[in-house]
Amino acid sequence: MSKFLKISLPLFVLDQFSKVLIINNFSLGEEKNIIPDFFNLVRVHNTGIAFGKFNDTNYSNIIFSIIATLAFLTILILWKKNKFPGPINNYAIIFLIPGILGNLVDRIWHGYVVDFLDFYINNAHWPSFNVADSCICIAAGLLFISAFKNEEA
Repeated sequence: MSKFLKISLPLFVLDQFSKVLIINNFSLGEEKNIIPDFFNLVRVHNTGIAFGKFNDTNYSNIIFSIIATLAFLTILILWKKNKFPGPINNYAIIFLIPGILGNLVDRIWHGYVVDFLDFYINNAHWPSFNVADSCICIAAGLLFISAFKNEEA
């Protein structure tokens, strides 16, 4: 099995499985403190993009579903054409694909993205996110790093 499937598929499954657990065990807005003053599980619905921007605006879910689909297809085409050379870029794509697909499946299946990981320290609160969001952030970090390296395939 390729490195792509060994990493991307389990991340996608983990993302979807964790969201099903949240949907089946939490009502909207419900939260459970896991680590006091640091981490909660919470059920949040997001039709917008990162940090809840454009959440609940007209057609936001449809617009961002189209954007995610186009991004996914473009990335696959460019990856097949070896436009992401080197191991750092390859790992970035390996993380990016389950991130895009995880949130896209939510948008299509539920009509919103399920966010549930909620971190904070005192009054500093990070917006809730999910496994797919984490994958996208890791991919972005890897792409940033690769921009400063001259990698060959």
